[in-house]
Amino acid sequence: MTGARWQDALIKAGAIPASHVPEQSLGRDDLVEVAGAELVEDAAVCAHAVEPADTGPHTVSFLDAIQRWKVAYYAGAVPIVRGYVAAAVRRRTTPDRRLHTTRERCRAIHVTAAGKLPAGVRAALESSGIETLDVPEMAGQPARALEAARHAVENARVAIERQLGEAHLATLGPDEWLVLDGLLSESAVLARHPRALGVIKSHGAQYFEGDDLTRALTIPALHRTSVFKPRGRARNEVHSWYLRLWPWEGNDILFGLLRIETRAFEQSPAAAREVSGWLVGERAPVSTPDARWDRLLYPIHDVENYLKARAPRDLLPAPASRLPRAS
Repeated sequence: MTGARWQDALIKAGAIPASHVPEQSLGRDDLVEVAGAELVEDAAVCAHAVEPADTGPHTVSFLDAIQRWKVAYYAGAVPIVRGYVAAAVRRRTTPDRRLHTTRERCRAIHVTAAGKLPAGVRAALESSGIETLDVPEMAGQPARALEAARHAVENARVAIERQLGEAHLATLGPDEWLVLDGLLSESAVLARHPRALGVIKSHGAQYFEGDDLTRALTIPALHRTSVFKPRGRARNEVHSWYLRLWPWEGNDILFGLLRIETRAFEQSPAAAREVSGWLVGERAPVSTPDARWDRLLYPIHDVENYLKARAPRDLLPAPASRLPRAS
């Protein structure tokens, strides 16, 4: 069943139309923890000055993904969420410097407690031809149902990003790098590659305590921390360090702060010096008007804008008030 026919059947079977786009930018709960770390450079966390490089690698590919979702229907108190995830790789070479899309994927999904839906609603949903993810937790209290839906959409985004990254690595040139917006450690393939980097903008996980934590979070602009091996939630072993792009004084302690992941190998401190030098050059042009511009490398910003331009427009928050109109 295509077009509006399955939607009509859904409503006829008792589903109530809805239009609610919940907050999309919440951080991942599984990253908020005291993870711990083992230093692989220096006896204590130190700040190392970064010398900005005039040029980086000749060829770099940048990978990012987005997720969009909204509550489209209710079957009783059970929400039916419409979701969309997409990822793209955009490649840049010198001296051209322009980014070109080399591969992309998208995935449309419905997310709901399928086992709790009336038979007619479930049949109409199946006839849509859109994949349905069964999340039994969505049959509970509404706020928890939306949190469960968010996790399901987020997991779908992480999966498509990982799949696209692993596929791209198979075609990576001998001197080409891949920079991923997110955790390299989510994938064993990505975590082992010598020219793959993960760039993390959010800092829910805590790797240090006491003086080491203070030194790590207060490094000056154009400095990096000692290289360390993350512990705790990391699914695959990597080496990591913090890198400050812009001065935080007068702003916030996390302002301009990134965490970089690379493969775990003996020469990672030397690699951190080189990689940090060309990453700070990716600050320009500044990624405004994005509110995360202080931590958002411009090429990643470009990939994100590319994906947003292709996302379904009805999954964006409505600009108007949700209050009823006065007669």
